[in-house]
Amino acid sequence: MIENQTVTRSKRLLLLVSPTTYRAEAFMTAARSLDVEIVRGIDIPDGLRETWDVPLALDFTNSETALRHLVDYCRAQPVDAIVALDDNATLLATRAAAALGLPHNPLEAAEAARDKGLMRERFAAYGVPSPVFRRVPLASDPQEIAGQVRYPCVVKPLRLNGSKGVIRADDPLTFVAAFTRLRRILVSDGYPLDRTEILVEDYLPGGEVALEGLLTDGQLHVLALFDKPDPLEGPFFEETIYVTPSRLPAAVQDTIADCAARAAAALGLREGPLHAELRVNERGPWMLEIAGRSIGGLCSSVLEFGTGMCLEELILRHALGFAIPSFDRAGLPRLHLCPCGGSRHGRGGAARRPCPAALRHPPATGNGVGAARSLGQSPRVRMECAAAAPPVALPLGPSDARLPTSRCTSLRKSVATAR
Repeated sequence: MIENQTVTRSKRLLLLVSPTTYRAEAFMTAARSLDVEIVRGIDIPDGLRETWDVPLALDFTNSETALRHLVDYCRAQPVDAIVALDDNATLLATRAAAALGLPHNPLEAAEAARDKGLMRERFAAYGVPSPVFRRVPLASDPQEIAGQVRYPCVVKPLRLNGSKGVIRADDPLTFVAAFTRLRRILVSDGYPLDRTEILVEDYLPGGEVALEGLLTDGQLHVLALFDKPDPLEGPFFEETIYVTPSRLPAAVQDTIADCAARAAAALGLREGPLHAELRVNERGPWMLEIAGRSIGGLCSSVLEFGTGMCLEELILRHALGFAIPSFDRAGLPRLHLCPCGGSRHGRGGAARRPCPAALRHPPATGNGVGAARSLGQSPRVRMECAAAAPPVALPLGPSDARLPTSRCTSLRKSVATAR
């Protein structure tokens, strides 16, 4: 008989995903390299649960029922951490982790990171530079509100993502049109007219950047700063080209990182991935929004850390309490279209090409993919569009509809081609 024998099991992690996500594959690959078992909780309407052959089907819109099913599942088949891939699952992940005694951010922080109105209020209370704003009931008369705001301004939903429903207005006439259009979008998405609010906030001029980070015990580790070289001036705000490392001066990058850290602290976020969007002008950085999740699309494919660790592996290591060998970036020249980008001397890029009109079954070739292939050596081109969710033009749909990627050798040429 062998005494004092300890039987250990592999770590198990629960990913909360949508059925059309294209981000799960990278997490699954990273999990295999770490010998981590992944369980996927998939967002499926309650009426379709019986027809989907998946271990854990959850209706994210039915939060109480989804929470109950999720907690019951994890008590019967324990997991060591829960990670949400998309905005619509972050609150569910936080509540479930709290109920199960797993690491998590405070619920109030997760709620503020999900609701742009609460976010703006926290920023204002803690002195984080952000646009002047007001909440407006969706049922309001836009003609009346148009005479009360200053221009240019931006109307914005509280909870949609991917720039869906975000519209600039330069005068009362365009404000009424933008307000009416956003109301139509929200009502069609199931938001009740009499119990929904929107934001009306000042338009901020300046360039835009995206910061990717990881919080550990409240400390922000900046993983990447993406420039957005195309002007994002409206009326819609298509996310297009991303380039990293940033070409901004080091001192400006430091102020951006400080602003993001202050914003995370204002919300109460302390652990896990963080994605922030900021405007930068002559007065410094301004926080647009921050999310307790990693960057969307396939943009993470241009990031590599230490001796080959991808962003997804870094996130899994943190969630499970594994050691993180290095937060330092490794050079990876690459062009990434939608996510796409170009690089030289360690510079990478990501560009999201906005969908110019509603499309169905876009061809696998064309739309810049051939041009992307021609940019450099060892090209890797990838284009994704879920057949179940064909791309829809802004402001009706999110802006990251089409996703080709390719390596490249010239940053300037790749940006020009991406455009």
